Amino acid sequence: MFPPLAQFGVLSALATALTSVLSALLLLALTRQLWSLRWSLTRDKESSLPLPRGSMGWPLVGETFHWLFQGSNFHISRRERHGNVFKTHLLGKPVIRVTGAENIRKILLGEHSLVCTQWPQSTRIILGPNTLVNSIGDLHKRKRKILAKVFSRGALESYLPRLQDVIKSEIAKWCSTPGAVDVYSAARSLTFRIAVRVLLGLQLEEERLVYLAQIFEQLMNNLFSLPIDAPLSGLRKGIKAREILHANMEKIIEEKMERQQAEDEYHDAFDYMLSSAKEHGQQLSIQELKETAVELIFAAHSTTASASTSLVLQLLRHPAVVERARIELEAEGLGSESGSSYSPSAVTTEKEVDAVVTETTCLLSEGCQNHSDKDGFPPSQSHVPYLSLDKLSQLRYVDCVVKEVLRFLPPVSGGYRTALQTFELDGYQIPKGWSVMYSIRDTHETAAVFQSPELFDPDRFGPDREESRSARFSYVPFGGGVRSCVGKELAQIILKTLTVELIGTCKWTLATENFPKMQTVPIVHPVNGLHVHFTYNHPL
Repeated sequence: MFPPLAQFGVLSALATALTSVLSALLLLALTRQLWSLRWSLTRDKESSLPLPRGSMGWPLVGETFHWLFQGSNFHISRRERHGNVFKTHLLGKPVIRVTGAENIRKILLGEHSLVCTQWPQSTRIILGPNTLVNSIGDLHKRKRKILAKVFSRGALESYLPRLQDVIKSEIAKWCSTPGAVDVYSAARSLTFRIAVRVLLGLQLEEERLVYLAQIFEQLMNNLFSLPIDAPLSGLRKGIKAREILHANMEKIIEEKMERQQAEDEYHDAFDYMLSSAKEHGQQLSIQELKETAVELIFAAHSTTASASTSLVLQLLRHPAVVERARIELEAEGLGSESGSSYSPSAVTTEKEVDAVVTETTCLLSEGCQNHSDKDGFPPSQSHVPYLSLDKLSQLRYVDCVVKEVLRFLPPVSGGYRTALQTFELDGYQIPKGWSVMYSIRDTHETAAVFQSPELFDPDRFGPDREESRSARFSYVPFGGGVRSCVGKELAQIILKTLTVELIGTCKWTLATENFPKMQTVPIVHPVNGLHVHFTYNHPL
């Protein structure tokens, strides 16, 4: 037992500690209330509508840490608690999160009047002032008109043979790899090569191409960084990467601008941009072309790589879908040459994979350029003939599969805008100057037009159901309005061609015991990768 005086001292110390803790908690609660009040006072007094429900979190940081740690669960939990329109505070800014077709419709069709596009300052600096993402109003409209020719039907048709060659070549590498392929990493390599070789028309040595891919990854890794231009800062690294990419493109751009091109010569994005600008009475500077070239790689790279990875994941998960697509390919003359009974669910052992790899040799088929790569890569064994846009349009079920992949796992969760004026949304006011994030993923998951949206079901886009037709903005993997993805047709062509080549020539097995979890921020990708064994159906 403590003596009375000692007991008094202990109790006094405990009381003091408890008082300090209670005071701290009270202070925290008070500061949180003041922080919430501070944002409540920013509501537009001229509007009688209330601010959306939600929480602004803690002073300065808001709910940023909750968002980073909880991922997609952050938005799901708050949507369930507050509804389809709720407020929060992320990355130093007040944000209104928006879900639902009618709400999204108002945001996407209100570009330049109700809202304007919003990119982080670091992104705007690194990509440059002459890019489409940095343009607003009439300037945006003029630039989009010029870029429209890059993705016109005639341009896409001319890209397709070269695009298919790149896909054949990359699949040959996947099938010749003794171990498992990290599909997400391989998909990023594939889409970078498509952007460089097909869109930009650059024929580079493999060593140079790999180097530029690494530089581009450095640019991407620092695209969303603090806008502080200091040594070793993310912004400085991103700018340095951009300058290296610009330097590598400048010479070929100068050559293109100086010479006349033959009518039957391959036309790339540079050629179409120069031609389109001339038709619209404009002249593009070399600086504008360099910045647009990097923007094209940016647009074609990460999101299409994400969608390609999600495509492979769903083909692995759903062998019945693969079988139906294979039957369609066979009917259109695009399947395996011998018409084998391919089963994607068949178990392939690692020894069998290695044996197939060591026996890999070149197989030439009529109408296909299956030659050995000059850089020493394995030759393609694909029997799939060259495709056309008309042939791709005839593959109705393959089209449904690609659409369902983009519904089920849209590469980006949504887009950001800034309110140009106060307006109403779902009974709430959206104050001028606040950030607005419209949600693609949540809208796809909650849209009433989709039957059992939690299931992967390509038939929902088939002629008997066409679930997305009744509500235009229930399905928005490429956004909508004047800011919709200008290259969405090219992205779909890449995904369809990849589907045809994979199902028509390959088999694959998951190299891990379980399917990976999918990370949704900043774009959808598998946690720790998606590791898969690929082999040709009929290796020689």
